[in-house]
Amino acid sequence: MNKSVFFLATLIVSSFFSISCSSQQGAVDGGPAASAWRKGVKGQWVLQSVDKENFPTAYSVKTIFEEAPAECFIGSVWNLPNNGKGSITFDADGKLCAPGAVRDIVWSIYNPGKGNGEPQFQFKKIYPGDKASNVTAGYRLDLAYADADQLTLRMPLDLDGQTGYLAFNFERLQ
Repeated sequence: MNKSVFFLATLIVSSFFSISCSSQQGAVDGGPAASAWRKGVKGQWVLQSVDKENFPTAYSVKTIFEEAPAECFIGSVWNLPNNGKGSITFDADGKLCAPGAVRDIVWSIYNPGKGNGEPQFQFKKIYPGDKASNVTAGYRLDLAYADADQLTLRMPLDLDGQTGYLAFNFERLQ
């Protein structure tokens, strides 16, 4: 019995030690780690809506991502595979929309490091003939919510000293 008590005590102490010494790599301020966000974000998503948050009525948004009006993005399919080489396929029909157009992107989760803010979704557009490594401009959006079926990304915008947000609300396609 003495050996089994010793074995049990050793097992409990070693379990406690390994749990207390393990790092929560990427976890910031109690939020999910960048790796957890990446797992939650990858897949295919349909953009259901773009909502304005904290926007004074005098402000409007003409284009998003230097591409097209927000309405043109509604219904677009965002393919975010594990390898980071994704795409946005447009579906909306309208004056400035291009249904069927595909924009190649490279995406990742930006990890600012412990104490330097929350992880963010980032992507850059890749035009035909471009190499991703040569493209220096891109976009970062706040990761607001993700579960098995829904994803919300928020784009902060400076509105003359106030911060407004465009909230991109997605539903998982697969």
